[in-house]
Amino acid sequence: MNAEYYFIDTFRSPRSPIGDDGALIGKQVYSKDLFFENVHFRRRWLTPYQIGYKAMIVNISDAIAMNAVPRYALLGVAMPKSMSLHAMDELSAGLRDAARTYDVDIIGGDTIGNVKLDLSVTIVSEAAGKPLMRTGLKTGDLIAHTGRLGDSAKHLRYLMAGGKVHRASRFVAPKLRWNFVREASRHLRCGMDISDGLFSDLGKLSKANAKGIAFSRKIGKRTGCSGEEYEMLVAFSPRKAETIRRIAARTRTPITIIGRAKRGVFVNRCKAHHF
Repeated sequence: MNAEYYFIDTFRSPRSPIGDDGALIGKQVYSKDLFFENVHFRRRWLTPYQIGYKAMIVNISDAIAMNAVPRYALLGVAMPKSMSLHAMDELSAGLRDAARTYDVDIIGGDTIGNVKLDLSVTIVSEAAGKPLMRTGLKTGDLIAHTGRLGDSAKHLRYLMAGGKVHRASRFVAPKLRWNFVREASRHLRCGMDISDGLFSDLGKLSKANAKGIAFSRKIGKRTGCSGEEYEMLVAFSPRKAETIRRIAARTRTPITIIGRAKRGVFVNRCKAHHF
């Protein structure tokens, strides 16, 4: 049993909007992710600027994944008392630069002293046209992902072995697929970002729609279990395949069809990342 999913399920109710990358309330989308030292990163791997930048970007990803426009951010920052003022400035600059890239205003939050560096970001967004939800998958729909998967886990292995990765590494600075989502959303049946790994997020899509997956290509465990990709996992009718390919080409978004939705259930065999 996945303890994380079990705990989340204790909050579900008929009135609860829990289950997507963000909670859709009217036209607003609310989302929150944590970015904790020794869980998501180690300070010897990333500069304070990179930590702040990634903490904000991975939260904005939830808004992008739902075809929402991120507007405001609230921060929760717990930091060691030993952090220098220079490190604080760098952390702040990373958060602000990532927010500025997507025209997000940081409007408040809370700070506290701690034994390590932990960040929590809440993003308030506005639904832009048709919100992209995780539900809506139909039998026979094509399932695809954007980009190339597996590099994030590969670079994490380098870091854990004491090596270094380039500052443009997906593990350090994820690239979001906003242009693709904005253009493709009305043609998509459903979608979500790949934050916990392809197989893990396929499991969520399968559970949300009570569908299985018939794979059309072999996907290795290292690729399927690689987390923190922040690419998009999407599904669409076969009749929309050429339209999706044209949009992907126009927005310079690599896209790979990996299978079709079928009756049944997909079971994720990857080890849980956070519990």
